[in-house]
Amino acid sequence: MTQPSHTAFITGASSGIGAIYAERLAARGYNLILAARREDRLQALADQLQARYAIQASILKADLSEEHGIAAVEQRLQQDPAIDLFINNAGTAKLAGFLASTPREHQAIHTLNTTALLRLSYAALAAFTPRRRGTLINIASILALHTLPGSAVYSASKAWVLSFTRGLQEEFADSGVRIQAVLPAATVTDLWPTSGVALDALPSGTVMTTEDLVDAALRGLEMGNRSPYHRFMTWDCGRLLSSPEWRCLPAREPDSLRRGIDKRHRAAGATPVAEPPSGYRSPRARRRGDR
Repeated sequence: MTQPSHTAFITGASSGIGAIYAERLAARGYNLILAARREDRLQALADQLQARYAIQASILKADLSEEHGIAAVEQRLQQDPAIDLFINNAGTAKLAGFLASTPREHQAIHTLNTTALLRLSYAALAAFTPRRRGTLINIASILALHTLPGSAVYSASKAWVLSFTRGLQEEFADSGVRIQAVLPAATVTDLWPTSGVALDALPSGTVMTTEDLVDAALRGLEMGNRSPYHRFMTWDCGRLLSSPEWRCLPAREPDSLRRGIDKRHRAAGATPVAEPPSGYRSPRARRRGDR
C-alpha cells in the first residue's frame, strides 16, 4: 500500500479518465488534488473519495484554456512539496472537417492540448527533478498514431504530446523521475458530446471503459512501461497486460472506425473524406508485403 504522504495532482479530474485515476489512486493511499472547471463535481468527488478511502482530497477550480487557470496549477505545483505524481489529463476535441471549425476553435484545442500540457509538464519536472523522485503522466491518444477524418487538429495535438513526452523520457531518464504517455483508444468519457461524433456512431468493439483504460495504464506504470496503448479494433486487456512489452501496436488501419465517422459526417451534411484509391495499400500492409 502506498504511504498516505504521497499526493497525486490530476487535471480534468471532475469526470471521465481523470475521475477514475482519482478513485484508483485514492484506493492506493494517495492524497489528492483535483483540478477542473466544474467545482461542484470536483467537490462531490473529493468528498466521496475522502469518505471511502480515508485520504485527504482538495480541489482547485481551474480552466486550463485560460492563462489564469494554467498559472494556478503551476503555482500549486511549485508550492506543494507533497505532490509527487502529476497527471496532465485535461484536454478537448472537436472531430469535424478542418474548414467546418473556425481558426479560433482550432486554436482552443491547440492551447489546451499542447500549450497547457507543456507548461504544466515544465512545472512538474522543475519540482520533481531536484528531489530525484516523482511521476509525470501525460494523456495522449491513439490518434497520435492514426489520423482519422475530421481529426487533423486533434490528432496533431496528441501526436505532439506523444513526441514531447518521449523526448522528456529520454532527457530525464537518469533523473529518478518516471514519465509516462498514455494513448487511449475510443473511451467512454464526457468528451464525446462536444467532439462532434457520437459514441453510437462508432463500430461495436472499438470503445473501452475508463476503468479498463486507467487500470491498464497504472499496471503498465508499475511494470515500467512508458507508452501504453491499445489496439484500435481489439482491446483485450488480458492480452494487453500479458504481452511481452505490455503494449500492442494498432492491429490494422482503422477502416471501420473511419467509416463510422464518415457516416456521422454524412448525416450532418458534411463532406466525407474520400475513400483510398483502388489498389491502395496502407504503409503497414506494404511493410508486411500484403497484396
